[in-house]
Amino acid sequence: MQKLNRDLKENTLEQIYLLYGDEPFLLASYKKRLKAAMAGDDEMNSSYYEGKGIDLGQVKSMAETLPFFADRRLIILENSGLMKGASDGWVELLDHLPESTSMVFVETEVDKRSRMYKKVKEKGYAAELNHQKEPQLKRWILGLADREGMKITAEALDLFLMKAGDSMENIRMELEKLISYCQGQEGITRADVEAVCTEQTANRIFDMIEAVAAGNEKRALDLYYDLLALREPSMRILFLIARQFNQLMIVKEMAASGAGRDAIASTMKLRPFIAGKLLSQARAFTREQLKEYVELCVTSEEAVKRGNISEKLAVELVIVKISRR
Repeated sequence: MQKLNRDLKENTLEQIYLLYGDEPFLLASYKKRLKAAMAGDDEMNSSYYEGKGIDLGQVKSMAETLPFFADRRLIILENSGLMKGASDGWVELLDHLPESTSMVFVETEVDKRSRMYKKVKEKGYAAELNHQKEPQLKRWILGLADREGMKITAEALDLFLMKAGDSMENIRMELEKLISYCQGQEGITRADVEAVCTEQTANRIFDMIEAVAAGNEKRALDLYYDLLALREPSMRILFLIARQFNQLMIVKEMAASGAGRDAIASTMKLRPFIAGKLLSQARAFTREQLKEYVELCVTSEEAVKRGNISEKLAVELVIVKISRR
């Protein structure tokens, strides 16, 4: 990503770029920035293709057409699947791409063994844009806040990240709300975050597991009903509960093998403070209990599919059974 930023800043652009990864915000942002740098507002010399089955002949014809009153023609192809498998014709197109044509590929998944991926690496640059780690997200948030003349305390920043999650688009929207709410103040505090920011479903599931671990059945059920009020499907809630217990089982096994918080965070691709919270939560259960609760979620889902019980009641019973263990 450093080279991509440098290319854009210094206007030393490659002829071919591949943007790929699992962070939609970064993919969309860099696609927009490359388009602006390569073509500006010139729609006449810009072409966009999306989805699998893009016609090679059409793209080839466009690529070989000289730009109209401009130095460059830009072709953007998104979610084409070409980086996981493409015909020889696509590889040949990149091999003989006219100097007046630039191409940008935007993909969520690639096969680094594929000929197309290797050809892009040979002829241009491939930028991997995945979910950012906690330090990068914190720097980004602080930078966004600073541009608005707003400071944020370390405690508020940690809580904000816990509530907003690691989706950069969600972080951006939540931060906009928070900054608007705090206009006229010297900075953003923990209380401001509590007052404004919407908590992600995964965080409520975490709180629900905390409640059942403490045997607080009422609190756990209240959190469940809150999620239902937010139109979260019961079966998705059940899936997230099962996933949480499965994560706790993995954390418990890693901790038993001597792994610390940072090692667990790195292996499971979690933010360190989330890994720390999982470690703390895992101590409330035995390994056998965690395995039993994952199996309980699976059998409950099967009962729903067979029509033996309603979705809402199935999740209620799971929460009650675990709370009363």
